[in-house]
Amino acid sequence: MKLLFVGDIVGTAGMEALTSYLPYLKQTHRPQVTIVNAENAADGRGLTEKLYKQILSLGVEAITLGNHAFDNRDLYNFIEGAKPLIRPANLPATTPGKGIHYVRYNQHQVAVINVLGTVFMNPVTSPFLMIDQLVDQARKQTPFIFVDCHAEATSEKLALAHYLDGRVSAVVGTHTHVQTNDAKVLAGGTASLTDVGMTGAQDSILGFAAKEVIQRFTSQLPTRLVQESKGPLVLSACLIDLDDKTGLAKSIVPIQVTQESLSKYY
Repeated sequence: MKLLFVGDIVGTAGMEALTSYLPYLKQTHRPQVTIVNAENAADGRGLTEKLYKQILSLGVEAITLGNHAFDNRDLYNFIEGAKPLIRPANLPATTPGKGIHYVRYNQHQVAVINVLGTVFMNPVTSPFLMIDQLVDQARKQTPFIFVDCHAEATSEKLALAHYLDGRVSAVVGTHTHVQTNDAKVLAGGTASLTDVGMTGAQDSILGFAAKEVIQRFTSQLPTRLVQESKGPLVLSACLIDLDDKTGLAKSIVPIQVTQESLSKYY
């Protein structure tokens, strides 16, 4: 089984990149399940119902979120009825939505879990203290388990991958928007990548306009970040090949698609 995971969609440019490049990726690699992180899809913060439906229409089976998920209040209006939408599982129990979703493909199921990290992030329950229960629950139904660890520190994301090694198919990081060069299959068979990267404006700072970001660093004053909507686009993703019997990973390949790289991939 092949899983395709697309990293943090940032604003209008991210949606444009996803719409433009995802069909090529799906046609070329033919993944059985496609998962997308969309916590920044609505103007860089949160997700709207309109964008949620647009992403699903592109052949996406599951959508993960992160620490900015509820920055757009529209999410409160539809998350409870949005089955393929997964918010971080270690948010308070009173938070709307769910932290695990099962995607069906033929006779198989893929469990998709979303968790937040704690290092340099707002306080939440440590993923290490609650992930065992979710994984045990998932393993009763399927050996195919994908974990999106939305966290700041690469060490925390990599530690979670090692902690779950041999028990889940993959632990892939999101949130920092920069694709890391450490994709590998760990000794126990779990695929690991500390950050899959972002999907949005290539000539930007993490998807946002450079001018405002630089102003924040140079002035040390609060500055409203503006999503970058112009210039070339990039789609960041990874392709994970899983053993059909064990659910463990055979390989993980990082992917970055731009207009210039289309000839390389296709």
